[in-house]
Amino acid sequence: MPLAAEEGGFHAPTIADFFPAPILFEGTFAEFNRMQLVRVLAALVLVVVMVVAARRAKLVPSRGQNVAELLLDFVRVNVAEDIIGKDKGHKYVALLTTIFFAILAFNITGIVPGLNIAGSALIGLPIMLALWVYVMYIGAGIRHHGLGGYLKTSLFPPGVPPFLYVLLTPVEFLTVFILRPATLAIRLMANMVAGHLMLVLCFSATDFFVRSMSGMTVFAVPSLLGGFAITLFEVFVAALQAYIFVVLTAVYISLSIADEH
Repeated sequence: MPLAAEEGGFHAPTIADFFPAPILFEGTFAEFNRMQLVRVLAALVLVVVMVVAARRAKLVPSRGQNVAELLLDFVRVNVAEDIIGKDKGHKYVALLTTIFFAILAFNITGIVPGLNIAGSALIGLPIMLALWVYVMYIGAGIRHHGLGGYLKTSLFPPGVPPFLYVLLTPVEFLTVFILRPATLAIRLMANMVAGHLMLVLCFSATDFFVRSMSGMTVFAVPSLLGGFAITLFEVFVAALQAYIFVVLTAVYISLSIADEH
């Protein structure tokens, strides 16, 4: 986070915060910065936690195992089975679970001291996740209907007067093949960017007010409390965005394999 008070002035957070200076290999194709470090750490921690939880699983679960199983069952039951269906949803449980926990891990780094930035706050990672979903729901539709059948069910919804296809088919094409992945990526990134900027603004303002050594020092208290409130809100947003992303993934897969929609 940038210092709020430097040479007597207040420096508000900017988009430049999301493009930190390189740590290693500056100027090469392997350039490595703090954002990439945050992503690597989040991925490693997630893998280690899941491996340890799986290896230490017991018939009488511990608290940690209970939490892990609760989240796993939540994705399996409330997302895969409820949206895709019990008969077909089990095929996509691994995909949906991986996406949910990965996004949650990358999002939550935004409030971890020392990291202070969400790994999903730059568009590259959200685009990769959205493209993964894109390939999966289109692949699921083609496997279920065949290429021609998938294009027909996607672009020419049944029960519509033929003359309306002139207007409806281009809209369906944009929705299925462009807007769905684009909105997945942009929604995730935008929420993490906004949360980071609000956090930095509150804590930078607190630092500025404390350093000002004037009557403005009293404003450090509400700005600090606001920072803690937004931190708690960011925890909620991190989980909510992971949930929304995985629910939409399940919805898109369900639409792709549905016989009529």
